[in-house]
Amino acid sequence: MSASPVGNHLRRLRFDQGEMTQAALAHAAGVTRQTVIALEAGRYAPSLELAFRLARVFGRRIDEVFFWRDDAG
Repeated sequence: MSASPVGNHLRRLRFDQGEMTQAALAHAAGVTRQTVIALEAGRYAPSLELAFRLARVFGRRIDEVFFWRDDAG
């Protein structure tokens, strides 16, 4: 599977939140831990709805959590 053109700071944000687990993030966002793993590995780009939910978990704007990879094109 190719890498998603959408990168993220999820892993860093989890650790900044007192080392939040992938399972805790998944529960807070209403997804599976496997989804969080795929997002952090860059194998999956979230829907807009999921991006908003994940940003809300951290109290951040979407563009503080997700970014476009310049090298993806």
